[in-house]
Amino acid sequence: MRSRPSSPLLLGPTRREFLIGAGSLLLLGAAGCGTSGGTGNGGEEATSGATRTIEHKYGRTKISGRPERVVSVGFNDQDPILALGVKPVGVRDWIENRIIWPWNQGEFGDTEPEILPMGELNFEQIATLKPDLIVGMYSGITKKEYETLSEIAPTITQSGKYQDFGVPWQEQTRIIGQALGREERANKLVAEVEGRFARAREENPEFEEATGVVAYSFAPKDYGAYGTQDLRGRFLTSLGFELPPKIAELTGDEFFTAISGERLDLINADVLVWILSVDGTRETVEKDPLYRKLDVASEERAIFPGEELIGAISFSTILSLPFALDGLVPMLAAAVDGDPGTKTGE
Repeated sequence: MRSRPSSPLLLGPTRREFLIGAGSLLLLGAAGCGTSGGTGNGGEEATSGATRTIEHKYGRTKISGRPERVVSVGFNDQDPILALGVKPVGVRDWIENRIIWPWNQGEFGDTEPEILPMGELNFEQIATLKPDLIVGMYSGITKKEYETLSEIAPTITQSGKYQDFGVPWQEQTRIIGQALGREERANKLVAEVEGRFARAREENPEFEEATGVVAYSFAPKDYGAYGTQDLRGRFLTSLGFELPPKIAELTGDEFFTAISGERLDLINADVLVWILSVDGTRETVEKDPLYRKLDVASEERAIFPGEELIGAISFSTILSLPFALDGLVPMLAAAVDGDPGTKTGE
């Protein structure tokens, strides 16, 4: 029986597994492959006096003016905040106090926001930052936590239409844009990135005729796959790939399913993208005799992204998705071109 993770990335009780679930996120790289114009002030809208009401999982939040001191308690919410021209004063730790990534480095600039703990929220620390808005869309916060945060500042969380950590990046960006008084800018950014996906599908029509799986291995013989409720699984389906029906059935409304070594045939898709940990290295996976029996392995249709691309697809935000598309689409095209001799890249 599989238990439901308590975070989008936690597939076990240890800190290491929490971090690994993000996709072996021990990364930091060269600057900025974000959406065009993402560093602007988002200034088309002058809503300094306007009041907006945002409906979410725990009720309604009224926000006036244009928040400037924003705290992000979500694990990736800082990216859309940055893309909309606001530099958060507090960001929740996701991996070893590292909040700068290749896709958001330019947006952060010289800013050094306070890093909030990855585990339990420190309400006193958050209050000390004197926020005028708290964003927790990709956070999984409880109602009690929401109520406590709301006593500090107006707080928004994800819609009740989705499971925790299941909010699509488009809605995340638009809702945060509404909260910041920058809806027009948010809609423009979403349209730009959706256009990137559309162009990738048009340029690679073979994607829509193929099945694809994002699988993980966080320790030897420890396997699983992400479903359509997960950001990583959605990355492939947004490009036109179809999740194999059995994986879709097993994941259901959850964002992942564990898979025993004896059932690795379930991930024998046209293309397989691996998210690995330090303890689940590529060499370990490729030496597994059960994995080597799969057509996707013998025909070299599996992709082993580097750490930065793993991070980009795991974040799957308005800023990281262009970075992920630039890196992964050529690999995916090589994997499904019908020629086993074509190298998929990393």
